[in-house]
Amino acid sequence: MFLVYSRQVLSLMLKDEQGILNGFKGNIEFCYCVAVDVDERIDIAESSIGNELVEHGGELAEHEGDDMVVEPHEGMVFDSEDAAKIFYDEYARQIGFVMRVMSCRRSERDGRILARRLGCNKEGYCVSIRGKFGNVRKPRPSTREGCKAMIHVKFDKSGKWVITKFVKDHNHPLVVAPREARQTLDEKDKKIQELTAELRNKKRLCATYQEQLAAFVKIVEDHSEKLSKKVKNVVENLKEFESIEQELMPA
Repeated sequence: MFLVYSRQVLSLMLKDEQGILNGFKGNIEFCYCVAVDVDERIDIAESSIGNELVEHGGELAEHEGDDMVVEPHEGMVFDSEDAAKIFYDEYARQIGFVMRVMSCRRSERDGRILARRLGCNKEGYCVSIRGKFGNVRKPRPSTREGCKAMIHVKFDKSGKWVITKFVKDHNHPLVVAPREARQTLDEKDKKIQELTAELRNKKRLCATYQEQLAAFVKIVEDHSEKLSKKVKNVVENLKEFESIEQELMPA
């Protein structure tokens, strides 16, 4: 909807410019064709945004969230940190544990995340608070068992996220929940993934639109400058013609 509106705005601008800038119709129509090319690129981007790209052994492959278990390995590449989280969460669901988003390392310069650990929700141990607050009436069973299963993903110079460490083994039983029990959570996760992908897509489209609009404005400014020079030359020629005409007129 945003891009259709933008195309209409450009079309109106073209009509106005055609009415003012006579002789530049072909160039301005060319700018409008560029905007159409952007829409075609947008259609391609929207049709391919549904699946996250995961790289296996140096080749990109699509992860469609089916029931086939794809095991992580060192060197596996993702387009983004979110793609790595989605992949490991799906792997955890299929294997039988719950993913926990753990520590990260940030850039000291701009604060952006450079590395992230994703692990099992049974990682670590629960800290006892009995000594600080007295005896607990009904202590809850501990959900932490010191599990060390995890992956470590790192932002690479190529702009991708790469698994640099993978610990497979868990120190507790793995329980795969029935699909019916996971249906509500899966639907929410799917909706979040769709909205996140749509947001990333819109940001890319907005950046592309801004680049094309800036190029269009530059061309219009160039034409305006050329037209101003032509008008100035015409005015100077008219003044020169009037002065010559006055000199030739009989006294």
